[in-house]
Amino acid sequence: MAKDPLAEAGFYFDDLNKLRVLEPDVSQKTSELKEECKDFVDKIGQFQKIVGGLIELVDELEKEVETEKMKAIGARNLLKSVAKQREAQQQQLQALIAEKKMQLERYRVEYEALSKVESEQNEFIDQFILQK
Repeated sequence: MAKDPLAEAGFYFDDLNKLRVLEPDVSQKTSELKEECKDFVDKIGQFQKIVGGLIELVDELEKEVETEKMKAIGARNLLKSVAKQREAQQQQLQALIAEKKMQLERYRVEYEALSKVESEQNEFIDQFILQK
């Protein structure tokens, strides 16, 4: 087989008999690679859109989680505040109870003293009436 002098010089004819610098196989493989690259770029674009949507969704979820977290912190602080208020109120009521018990004891002592005075006065009145 004789070698084609044009092929040795790096020139080839394609199916349409046009003069080409690349071999037909290399040209076809280059075209296939070009199409595969185009498909790959399209798929990467779709992937970026999907990932962009996912990132937006995650950002929205992050905001919602942060909002709920702040609500939970606020509720916890409110609960602590209510607990402290109840404790303070309980201490005030215990102090009031102690004060009322002391007042009751004073009234009891005063009642006993007045009862004793009353009985003494009644006894004096009875003796005075009997002497007359």
